Amino acid sequence: MENILKRLQRGDIIVGDGALGTMLMQRGLKHGEPPELFNVEKPQVIEEIAGLYLDAGAEIIETNTFGASPPRLRQFSLENRMDELNRAAVEAVRRAVGDKAYIAGSVGPSGKNLEPMGDAEPEQLFDGFAAQIHALAAAGADIICIETMMDANEAVLAVKAARSVNAGIPVIATMTFNKTPRGFFTLMENSVKDAAAMLKDAGADIVGSNCGDGMENMIGIAREFRQCTELPVIIQGNAGLPKNGENGLVYLDTPEYVAGKAAELLKLGVQIIGGCCGTTPEHIRAIRSVVDGF
Repeated sequence: MENILKRLQRGDIIVGDGALGTMLMQRGLKHGEPPELFNVEKPQVIEEIAGLYLDAGAEIIETNTFGASPPRLRQFSLENRMDELNRAAVEAVRRAVGDKAYIAGSVGPSGKNLEPMGDAEPEQLFDGFAAQIHALAAAGADIICIETMMDANEAVLAVKAARSVNAGIPVIATMTFNKTPRGFFTLMENSVKDAAAMLKDAGADIVGSNCGDGMENMIGIAREFRQCTELPVIIQGNAGLPKNGENGLVYLDTPEYVAGKAAELLKLGVQIIGGCCGTTPEHIRAIRSVVDGF
């Protein structure tokens, strides 16, 4: 496929995929289990989900590697299988999508707090991110997607790690913001403006937000990004806030509602739109329809 950055430079709008965790839970993932084991134990499930999002119109399919960095895998004594789990994740998506979509290697937070808030040293986190990103890139990921970051300093370490591993691979970096009386801030009190500047300086090619409180707040977050950065912006919001249902968590925002918010995001100049927690292939299909008609 054509390099995604070239497409964005000429103004293309690209549709991302939706939730993975909730889809895995519907297919047998138990609470407290590491989702990354599906990559080697049930790769057909990963292929199925990737195929469903491809059929719905997604052009970016993320790998099941959100927690596949050494610090996260260490919680399950799986750190020695990091290369295997990341490689298997990329290979499963490739089998499902071929060259019909970009494969984005998902890199989530380390689960550690940097000093002085916590005990994690910057060099330690950098090395962990670099190791995971090397595995993803070596397996054939087209993009590195650093996501759901709540500390811009940690996100910067991940972006710099990606650049140290592969200077040419496109890097997406998204933060998770909460709405406060003072505006939108991450858990570590990073504003949209500050995060955008820090991520750009670190070497990110695409910046934006994922997860959060749902697509309604994403409109305000996207507006702030467009006001403070010239980089392409990506938005991947949740299908609202979950509520407890008879069979677990239920996300109430319908595909039609999410598609309506996607239309507003397009008017703001957002170039990549997808979904996060609670979104399904039906949500992505609805977004695809809006993008095609824009």
